[in-house]
Amino acid sequence: MDSADKNQSFEDFALERKASRRIRILSLIIGALVVIFGGTYFFTMSAPRIIAPEEPFVVPLNATPDKIANLLGTQGFVRHPMVFEFVLKLRGLNGMTEPGAYTISKSMNVWQITSVLSDVASGVWVVIPEGLRKEEIAELLAAKLQWTSAEKTKWISTDSTRNWTAVSAPVDQGYSEGVYFPETYLLPVGEAPTTTARRLQVQFAQEYAPYAQEVTRQNIKWTTLIKIASIIQREAHGASDMPLISGIIWNRLLGSMPLDIDATVQYARDSALYKSSAAAVDWWAPLRASAIRQTDSPYNTYLHAGLPPTPICNPGLDAIKAALFPSKTDCLYYLHDSAGQIHCSATYAGQQQNIQKYLR
Repeated sequence: MDSADKNQSFEDFALERKASRRIRILSLIIGALVVIFGGTYFFTMSAPRIIAPEEPFVVPLNATPDKIANLLGTQGFVRHPMVFEFVLKLRGLNGMTEPGAYTISKSMNVWQITSVLSDVASGVWVVIPEGLRKEEIAELLAAKLQWTSAEKTKWISTDSTRNWTAVSAPVDQGYSEGVYFPETYLLPVGEAPTTTARRLQVQFAQEYAPYAQEVTRQNIKWTTLIKIASIIQREAHGASDMPLISGIIWNRLLGSMPLDIDATVQYARDSALYKSSAAAVDWWAPLRASAIRQTDSPYNTYLHAGLPPTPICNPGLDAIKAALFPSKTDCLYYLHDSAGQIHCSATYAGQQQNIQKYLR
């Protein structure tokens, strides 16, 4: 055999050895995966479980898989949280569990629990920001709770105006704004819209209750307080502005001056747009000067003295407290500059100077 044949034989031998090594390594990997998969499946499926009733399990907002796993472990639904996370990855469900409420049982194994948590939740989180009017809240609820268009319309016109009692006195059937407290709610899917309305009203009553005695002491009607709070909520650029704006509103009311509040005109304008058009309304869009003259409504506080007939939005607790505890000030006018900083004046001339200085 010449040298060329020897070299070829050596190369063939080396290639065979490399191929054999790859096969052995691949076999070891496959064997390890079989052991892991099989062991996991056996461990999670065959582990004895007690017979237990179904219970609610809540996945918090922004919960990560490891947090969900730890909650399941803490509440006794899984023995080993890490196994739950591993099964999620095996099933390609990592991070796909939606926040909300689910019904599971301690009798379930990990595979069954992951199936439930990857399905549709029985309760959903609904975040209602401060300062929305009831039509905006209805849009949020309808999207989350899968209401029909008819159910949403009925909620706005009927469900949100019935069967509610204030902390101290019944409210007129038409008084349906300002009493749907902005909060994060976990709501059952399929809940009757009327029940949802009542839930938000009860939350308002609970939040308001600690201040009811002070409202009575100051001889303020609670409806007056919520009207003022709703205006503060829409006019302020933040909680720090609220007591000053409240003080100015009270000064104008006690001085029998028109409030001249843009937000009340926005509320009137948008109400008219909503009633006259099937298209979506751009709620709280910037106000044109012509709208002040053209909006003939009792909510237009440029044209009508005093407070509007009802609140113009659903205020949060900071606005309610500001309405009850206003800052002492001589100011009767205010504006916000382009950075959102508030500036006030005790005179109209001072307000004009602030306009020239901060807005032009």
